[in-house]
Amino acid sequence: MEKLLNLISEQVSAAFGAAGFDPACGRVTVSNRPDLCEYQCNGAMPAAKTYHKAPIQIAEAVAAALAGNPAFSEVQAVKPGFLNLRLNPDWLAAYLESMRTAERFGVAADPKAGTVVIDYGGANVAKPLHIGHLRSAIIGESIKRIQHFFGNETIGDTHLGDWGLQMGLVIAALQDRQPELCYFDPDFAGPYPEEAPFTISDLEEIYPAASARSKVDEAFAARAHDATFELQQGRPGYLALWKHIMAVSKADLHKNYGRLGVHFEVWLGESDAQSYIPSMIDRMREMGLLVESEGAQVIEVQEPTDTKEVPPCIIMKSDGATLYATTDLATICQRMETWKPDRILYVVDKRQSLHFEQVFRAARKAALVGPETELRHIGYGTMNGKDGKPFKTRAGGVMRLETLINEITDFVRAKVEENKLVTGADVEDTTAKIALAALKYGDLMNAPTKDYIFDLDRFAAFEGNTGPYILYTIVRIKSILARCGAWEELSIAAPETPEAKDLMLALTRLPDALELAYRDCAPNAICAYIYELAGYANKFYHETRILAEEDKQKQQGYIALIGLTKRVLETCIDLLGFSAPEKM
Repeated sequence: MEKLLNLISEQVSAAFGAAGFDPACGRVTVSNRPDLCEYQCNGAMPAAKTYHKAPIQIAEAVAAALAGNPAFSEVQAVKPGFLNLRLNPDWLAAYLESMRTAERFGVAADPKAGTVVIDYGGANVAKPLHIGHLRSAIIGESIKRIQHFFGNETIGDTHLGDWGLQMGLVIAALQDRQPELCYFDPDFAGPYPEEAPFTISDLEEIYPAASARSKVDEAFAARAHDATFELQQGRPGYLALWKHIMAVSKADLHKNYGRLGVHFEVWLGESDAQSYIPSMIDRMREMGLLVESEGAQVIEVQEPTDTKEVPPCIIMKSDGATLYATTDLATICQRMETWKPDRILYVVDKRQSLHFEQVFRAARKAALVGPETELRHIGYGTMNGKDGKPFKTRAGGVMRLETLINEITDFVRAKVEENKLVTGADVEDTTAKIALAALKYGDLMNAPTKDYIFDLDRFAAFEGNTGPYILYTIVRIKSILARCGAWEELSIAAPETPEAKDLMLALTRLPDALELAYRDCAPNAICAYIYELAGYANKFYHETRILAEEDKQKQQGYIALIGLTKRVLETCIDLLGFSAPEKM
């Protein structure tokens, strides 16, 4: 379905041509003076230089050519040469009706849609999720949904950190605590117990203690490194412990990601890419890409066009150990072999931009991906406290993500119960949906790269640019439609009031907002759009007697209009990763 602005531009371009001027001058934009007109065309100004005529003369000639055009109710040529346009209400209603009945509101799928892998989450096993994981999860989930909306096959991968030193730290600490466990007996022939010898609570206590100890106890740190090496070499007892750590950690991750409405198609980790490393390094060596630098094997990725230094990508340290870059490159090999994606998107802290620049350049030099495959880092900023510094607990530590979710849920529950928004069994479901909307919208309304201040009072407010305000708008429309019987097939009618027309014009801007969010991987474009749309919807609601309207035909047009508004808002918040309750 053609976008409204394109249709209008086609009409004005044809009028420029009919008046004897270049049709390319007929580009139309949304008016920057809505008090004067709805759309405007400034093409007469540049045309004046080409045709050696006053801009107003050109504008008047084009306005004459547009006389009687069914798309417009008013066309004015205004000095020095603007064309001010207002749409014909019947023509606008017909467009909205086409939008109402079209699949996906007529928003065109990407003709180049393909397979997209989105790398987000990045949790480390054996550790609880903390607020540093919040933005990757929220932004990544929304980007995945937007990519899918435009016709892509999407694969969300949490890319677990499950093969590093934290495993050795846990194993070494556990051996000190329970040396009698069979996992530490080199002569044990198995089978190993199916039940883990620890809980997630135990791991949450073991790992930070072990990490702190390794910084002051050199002998313990050496044992942890040795345990990591032995695990990676396949020691049976350590592999059995690793499987327990994975199972216990994944269960906790599933629970907390689930509370965020974040879902991954695959739960792969660094360990899954390890088998690709030897052949990948052999390939790099055969291509002559690896060079020695201070004993390490590196790939030079500096380009002649670079204006600043880009350090080499280290593939293997002097002791033969591999690094994050090695694992990330092996993961690209794995993904290309498994899914052959057209794009791989990495939703990771923007402070990792140099790392990904090195990895992407190395991947292309080693031909791990073809030139047609897009590798893109979507860097995000930090969530800060009111002091402008990274968000901390009251005691100054890093807050667990579960704690943050609980705090905002308790805060919202108190408001729900105080204001008696719902009662009984509806309290928990309504609370959870409002809290999730407050948290996600408060994050996503910001450009991904932007740092922002976490303000619980502002995010959970029912007024202003917040998630709860968007939900309140949807619930208000739901309450009207619940009293209207079968409203889904009612047709859009020509707007009778300025408020109705403003709402209809806002609805036509949906494709632009979604396409912007898709192109730039920027969910904040959707947030900005639905905040604007909700404002027009609430104004229409306040100024229009919908249920009390005696003219049934007019009433049905109103109902169809708010029904379409509800569907658009619900689609958009689904792309952001949350949903609306039935009552509020």
